[in-house]
Amino acid sequence: MSAPEPAVIDRRYSKTRLPDLLELTKPRITSLVLLTTLVGFYMGSRSGVNLLLLFHTIVGTGLVASGASALNEYLERDLDARMIRTRNRPLPDGRLLPGEALIFSAVISIAGVAYLLYFVNALTAALGAATLVGYILVYTPLKTRTALCTLIGAFPGAAPPVMGWTAARGEIDAVALSLFAILFLWQMPHFFAIAWIFTEDYTRAGFSIHVSGERTGRQIIFFCCALIPVSILPTFFGLTGMTYFVGAVLLGFTYLGYGFAVALFRSNTHAHRLLRVSVLYLPALLVLMMVDKV
Repeated sequence: MSAPEPAVIDRRYSKTRLPDLLELTKPRITSLVLLTTLVGFYMGSRSGVNLLLLFHTIVGTGLVASGASALNEYLERDLDARMIRTRNRPLPDGRLLPGEALIFSAVISIAGVAYLLYFVNALTAALGAATLVGYILVYTPLKTRTALCTLIGAFPGAAPPVMGWTAARGEIDAVALSLFAILFLWQMPHFFAIAWIFTEDYTRAGFSIHVSGERTGRQIIFFCCALIPVSILPTFFGLTGMTYFVGAVLLGFTYLGYGFAVALFRSNTHAHRLLRVSVLYLPALLVLMMVDKV
């Protein structure tokens, strides 16, 4: 009489496993990765967009990005259990077993790099592999060792538009590096705002981060200021027109204004506002870039 019970539990478990595996890949972050990859591909396309190649680029990059996020959650599952904002994730909440999460994340990561190598090109696959290794083997371990992890983590975080560019052109040039620099500099105030808001949570878990305070405020201003001239480089390289130039400057000073408010008032309220503006800034800049492509 007791034999059917495990079968019922297994069926219920299998129904919830797919959404939990999907959550493991951090879909919102992966969506942003794919947006920046799309922009890089579009801006790098010389004569029309090769839709089939774009499809392959998005699929391969999506697998790599999803795998990186899933591996990150696997490695940080014990730390996530200590934080209020992450304790309900599938692994710390016990909805997934560590072993199956590791297998799933490793398989889709390797599949993503192999997919890019076969369907796109070797350079894009190499960038995908380097991004994966940098994120998992360098950035993730450093998060509990040094506050410089934020700066180091911005390198793999800025790679997707370059991958889109190399998928379309097969090379890295100064324009591709300008796209990398834009995303690199944008990330810093964005992540500083998150760290400011969740300072206590991160400290509880043992992460080494930039805590809320005067020093972090100065760095927010520094990176916002650096972003403004870098964001207009596509126009100087002849990739975009004056509409993008003006829009990028206006968006940059808006971002800087909210950064100044955080540094001046040093409150979670202003950090929340900066975070919201950062989430709006990047898509607005990228869409403007695509619309005004020369």
